[in-house]
Amino acid sequence: MTEPKALIADGDVLLDLHEDGIGHLRLNRPDASNAMSNEFLKALFDAVMRCHGESAMRVVVLSGEGRHFCAGGDIKDFASKGEGLPDYLREATTWLGMVAGSLIRLQQPVVVAVQGYAAGGGGLGLVCAGDLVVAGQGAKFMSGATRAGMAPDAGSTVALQRIVGFRKAMEIVLLNPILSADDALGLGLVNKVVDDSAVLDEAFEIARVLAAGAPLAMGAAKRLMWDGVGRSIEEAFPDESRTVSALSGTADAREALAAVIERRKPEFKGH
Repeated sequence: MTEPKALIADGDVLLDLHEDGIGHLRLNRPDASNAMSNEFLKALFDAVMRCHGESAMRVVVLSGEGRHFCAGGDIKDFASKGEGLPDYLREATTWLGMVAGSLIRLQQPVVVAVQGYAAGGGGLGLVCAGDLVVAGQGAKFMSGATRAGMAPDAGSTVALQRIVGFRKAMEIVLLNPILSADDALGLGLVNKVVDDSAVLDEAFEIARVLAAGAPLAMGAAKRLMWDGVGRSIEEAFPDESRTVSALSGTADAREALAAVIERRKPEFKGH
């Protein structure tokens, strides 16, 4: 088999193009569980834009390097911003919304391959923005935003309830349960669960089927399906961004970040 063409060969995000028209987009901060900083989000957006411009790319597989798909936002990075955190997160959530929106608006179908944790707007949000999702048996899914004194982002306030239903989405967002791969399958959050060692192979198998299809029809069907979601997910992005930014300036949000880093239970005061 011919080696894939490296379109982005180094950095926080990698992108390859295989000879069968499959693009492989990889989150590449394995030592940080692919947690997202602003620098990371900018690199991811640039990579998705590169996919938009590759006429030979028929489908995109999105995966994370290392043990976890994506642990969400980079908590240590956020905590280091101090009083500047609201402005930093306003930028971060804007970039994340742009990433999710650009995945949704890709002509090519997006197959998400999940191993380990998919948490927060980065992890669960990208899962919601994918078209088809394969999970390993050991995968875990969690919203986690309200637990950290924040609110959901990446359009998940719209997409999640459309995928799993309003009541279940409210439970996921407010109670922050850790969902197993089988839980996620039962809710319709993922399409298929396989052995952990087979996640990427299964995602590529699905991608090959998609790549062999009619690209214009695939793109049109994808667009119509997303348009049918109802309220445009793009309309949710700025509202989510403003909300997360405002919440990050509260004492409760600072307490939540400190508690995560110090590995203790947070004590929220409501201000």
